[in-house]
Amino acid sequence: MKRNELANERLTGQLEFLAEIDRLKTVLRKTYLIDRSRLENSAEHSWHVAIWAILMLEHANDPKPDLDRVVRLLLLHDLVEIDAGDTFAYDTAGYKDKEAREQAAADRLFGLLPKDQRDEWMGLWREFEDGVTAEAIYAAALDRLQPVFHNYRTGGASWKQNRIARSQVLVRLEPVREASDALWALAQDLIRRSVEQGILLDDQAEESEG
Repeated sequence: MKRNELANERLTGQLEFLAEIDRLKTVLRKTYLIDRSRLENSAEHSWHVAIWAILMLEHANDPKPDLDRVVRLLLLHDLVEIDAGDTFAYDTAGYKDKEAREQAAADRLFGLLPKDQRDEWMGLWREFEDGVTAEAIYAAALDRLQPVFHNYRTGGASWKQNRIARSQVLVRLEPVREASDALWALAQDLIRRSVEQGILLDDQAEESEG
């Protein structure tokens, strides 16, 4: 095969991948836009949380994670939802087969890329899912803090619809505790205010009364 034919084959795969990931704009999440006009889609979420990562880096615990890698993790990790759909954070039934659905999606989507990029990007997606590196922990922290912030600013729009309680949100926010002392304090404050305002169920109070 001639050199220009190899280049065209590589470019063709890259363009096919770019066309395919446009579908992420059609995947709706359970989180509302802050103006409450509609649900956000996964592409909007990925963009927003990547901005969070850039803006909030000064609050990350030392040693600071590599920002370039964090942004890559955040922009790639939700692409699998094109095939697998968005699994609501508090959907315990949906989480039973989430890993298998998303692995199959990753295999197909990243398989559209040239082999070197396929392996690199699959590795980045896997790094986010494994949540072991400093970059993955920081990325996961912001990925989970962003919808909490949205719920607080929307008066608990999604929380109320799904009857979400304080303990459930605290479990989801656990990566924040490790990633940033400042953001963990913010998360606790948002939860406290949300309970006080009646937009988040206080199951801890219910347990103490029982």
